[in-house]
Amino acid sequence: MAKQDSLPADLLIAEHQLQDAISAALATGKAQRWSANLCFENLRVLPVALRLARALVDQGFSLLIAWPDAGTAALARREADDLSALIIDFKRLNQIKSSLPDARVLLAVAPQPFDYETFQSVCDGYSGPVVMLNGRLEDAAVGIGSVVRKRRRSFILTWHQAYWLQPLEGGALMRSYPKEWTVFRLDQDGYRQLSTFNARPDAETIFALLAKKNQVT
Repeated sequence: MAKQDSLPADLLIAEHQLQDAISAALATGKAQRWSANLCFENLRVLPVALRLARALVDQGFSLLIAWPDAGTAALARREADDLSALIIDFKRLNQIKSSLPDARVLLAVAPQPFDYETFQSVCDGYSGPVVMLNGRLEDAAVGIGSVVRKRRRSFILTWHQAYWLQPLEGGALMRSYPKEWTVFRLDQDGYRQLSTFNARPDAETIFALLAKKNQVT
């Protein structure tokens, strides 16, 4: 794979990387489900989603923007008159998805564990590619049975990561399609690339890598 991009200096640069990664992923036609995550606390996902939507429209993609509920969809319409005709909520989308053109890209914004059933229904019956922005489908709730948990895990495994940016204690984790997953260490003069991975490294691997590097510096 190509060498990873450097860490973005600010959110705007990160968004440009995210937009490029999603465009590259969609252009391959290799998968129908892509996810992109900016893992920052207190991030306002609405403006990020609208800027991403405009970038995809400008690049010629036929787009539909789906929000988990009617309230968030209405707020998005108020914030973006130019995109209002493309904005819909999950429930309404489930009602009309069979009549939609196959080539339309679905941008699903921030589905959460409590949206899982509705969102899975949307995806299972959707014929075009789906991009999930800042979604979280994992649920550690004790009350979920093993059968439900297994089904949910199977659904999660159908997603491919187009972009991921996560600050860590003493470092960061990044992936920008088609490049590899990369762990960075925070030094006094900035971030340095430590190692790359074909798949997302787990927390233990990252911790061990950062700890080892810190011991020798």
